[in-house]
Order: sequence, then C-alpha cells, then structure tokens
Amino acid sequence: MSLSQRTLLHLIAIPLLLPALLLAPMLTESSPLLATEQQQKQQQDQLPWLLHSNSGESSTTTRALSWLWPWSAADSRTDDANERALLAQGGITVVGPSTEESDIDSEAVLAEALDVDIDSHGNYIHTIAIRNNGRGNTTAAKSEVRAPRRSLVLTHGYFAGVGFFFRNYHGLSQVDGWDIYAIDWLGMGRSSRPTYKGVRDEGDDRRAEHAEDFFVESLEAWRQRMGIDKMVLCGHSFGGYMVGVYALKYPQHVEKLVLLSPIGVPEAPRDLENMIWKGYEPVHRKLHPKEGEYRMTSNNEAPVYDGKPSWQRLLLFRTSVYMWDNNYSPQWVVRLCGPLGRRLVSWYIGRFSLLTDEQRRGMAAYAHQHAQLAESSASSLGDFLRPGGFARKPLVNRVPDVTMPTVFFYGSHDWVGHDGGEEIIKRIDGRVSTRIYHIPNASHNFHIDNPVVFNRYMIDEMTRVDEQ
Repeated sequence: MSLSQRTLLHLIAIPLLLPALLLAPMLTESSPLLATEQQQKQQQDQLPWLLHSNSGESSTTTRALSWLWPWSAADSRTDDANERALLAQGGITVVGPSTEESDIDSEAVLAEALDVDIDSHGNYIHTIAIRNNGRGNTTAAKSEVRAPRRSLVLTHGYFAGVGFFFRNYHGLSQVDGWDIYAIDWLGMGRSSRPTYKGVRDEGDDRRAEHAEDFFVESLEAWRQRMGIDKMVLCGHSFGGYMVGVYALKYPQHVEKLVLLSPIGVPEAPRDLENMIWKGYEPVHRKLHPKEGEYRMTSNNEAPVYDGKPSWQRLLLFRTSVYMWDNNYSPQWVVRLCGPLGRRLVSWYIGRFSLLTDEQRRGMAAYAHQHAQLAESSASSLGDFLRPGGFARKPLVNRVPDVTMPTVFFYGSHDWVGHDGGEEIIKRIDGRVSTRIYHIPNASHNFHIDNPVVFNRYMIDEMTRVDEQ
C-alpha cells in the first residue's frame, strides 16, 4: 500500500472511531473472533483464569497498528521513568535493589517497585510497596523492633495505574503500623500483558464470571506471593467492582472493604435497550442544587427522554455499542491514532483542572505509555459491563452478602451515582459496620482532585479497622 493510500485510510478510520471514544470513554480491543483454534486450545491448557504470557507476541490487531503507525507500539514494559517522575511529584522516591543507602535522602518517603510473579507462565503484577512508614528496607528501619503491621492494598480504575494514587501515598504511608501497597491489575499498567480471551457466546452470567475470574484469581495469586494474610482492600471505579467480587470469594483475607466510586453497582434501567438502540437519553435532574450534583433518573421512576435523537447521535450510540460489545478499548483507539494518540490522552487528562500543568503533563505521559503497550485485559470491559456501564451481574445484588466492614466514597460531582452504595448499605441492614463518604469539590477521581480530604477520611478508616 502506498503512502497516499495509508493516509487516506487514516483519514477515513480516525473520524469514525474518535466519536466512540468521546461518547463512551470505557469501551473495550482484541475481539474473541480473532482467536484461532490453536490459541483457543492453548488457553484451555492454562490457569483457571485463562491467561498466558505474551512473551513478546502481539495480537493481529496490534501487529496491524504497528504497520500503520510504526512508532505506535511500545514493546518494553521496563521503562519506569514516567512512573518514577509522577510519583516524585507526590513526594515518593522509588528505590530498587541496586540503590545505595548513601544516595537516599533521610527525609524521603521510599517506595519499592516490584514485579511479583504470580504463575509459571511469566505473568506478574506490578506493585508499589511503601513499608515501614516510607523508610523501606533501609538498615535503620530494619533495626527497629516493630509489632506486626497491617496492609492497605490500593487498586486503580480503568485507563489508570498505580501512578494515579501519586497524591495519596505520602499521607497514607505515615500511619503507624501500616504498609501500603498498590497494584496494576493484570494486563494493565506495567503488569504483564497476557492474551485475554472472552466467552461472549456463553450468556451474560458466564461471560461476566470469566472476566471477573481473570482479575480476582490473579489478585489472590499476588496476595499469596506477598505473604499477606489479611488486608484492607480498596478499589477505585473498575477496581472497586473487582475488589467487591474478590471480597465475596475470599472474605477471610479482607479486613475491611473500601469501594471508591465503584462501577457496576446498580441494576440497569428497565428501558436500557431502548435507550441504547434508539439513541434516547434520560433527562438528568439535580440531587443537591447548591452543590451542582447530578444523577440519572431512578430505576423506579418513569424515564423522561429529551426528544427524538438526531441521526448523528443515533450513529454515535450504535457505533459505540458495536465497539463496546466487540471488545474494543480506548487504548486501541489511542494506538490507532498514532502520533495523535498523545494529544487524545492529554485531552483526557486535561479534565483534572485542579492539578498543576506539571502534574497533568506527568499523568498524560504516564497514561499514554501504558496505552501504547500490547492489548490485554483492557478489552474485558464489555464482558462484565453492558453498554452504558451497567454490570451484567450488578453488585447491588451481591455485595450485601459481605461479612466485613464496608465503606463507600463518592465525589461531590461524581458521574457514578451514590444511590447504589446507599442501597447496598440499606440491604446490609447493620450486620456489619458501614459508612459512606462524599468528598467535596471533587469528581469521580476524588483521590486526585481533593487528596487532603480523601486521605483524612481514609486514615480514619485505617485506624478504625478493628470495628465490626
């Protein structure tokens, strides 16, 4: 294909795909239809959560994108410069085995960057560990006689990674008696990128359970390798959904469950299919006019529509639904856009208006680097979420069975409604301790927007860990 033909292909493809990114920021790449019979047989021989190491292999789509944009595919998972730079903006110094103690500032908060092996197939979970109140494993820290320490484990949301907690590590690490861990979910961030193969033809329940097992079982393998018996398990957004599922399956290892604006909680509206395929959208109404907080109309109310949609919006809706259900991801779009992908990521990060320009640049570089890596579990989103972001197996019908204290956090301007959290607390009905926090002057990523208030509430929960 000539250069002019490639250019024409880009001009046609990019305008068609960008609207899907703008309309549905949580789409999902590699279609299960791309898997060959040989790949399917290989996956049947793998671990229970159906994963195996890429070992440098790339999917058909990834190879095609590398051909279209030769500079778009990042091969290395070892380049940690962007992660280190972002954490440094939060006052965290990343050290490794080769770091000399004489080179460490005595006042620095130290973090270890670990790649924790979880199986015999080369898969690992990238981990940030802040131990001994940020003094790491230095001689001074080891020399002190310390009581057994508790563990707080942070898990990120979609299109994010351990770096997205860069404004929280410093404050949380200063709580006496606690070690702080953050992980990149398997197939995301700087964790290994095994091939993900969904089971979209086996019904909603099985499709969702398959995706959940991929994440839950890899988290459990990580816990075992780290030697952590019990933990306060905290997840944001997509991570909140997955830690909720983990807590139901492995309650004996969760001291407290902390859900930060989790997705997948409420049941889908009765008319979701009509909304999706006909392009209608419910009118939003204010919850607290003074704060400007909004939510969708309640599932129990008659939906109010904003009129017949234009053909443009109908096209956007249907294109987005197709991409969602066929496992295309925003990262796939970023890679497709080649040199324009960095601009897309910068536009997305630009929503964090309360950050400095330097912090936004750091987050954009960090997120863009991850988006360039081979597609993996980012393509799973459509397997456990229906178009529109509603879970195929809503947590509201499952999390009330938890046996540990459960806490919810939401931002005052959060696009995820807090109704689901309130309903779960209502259904728990006092069997265990529950609380719900609203972070002021903050959106969905309230831990980034307002870290001072979030850290204070989170520390309160850490000090209350013994309550039942």
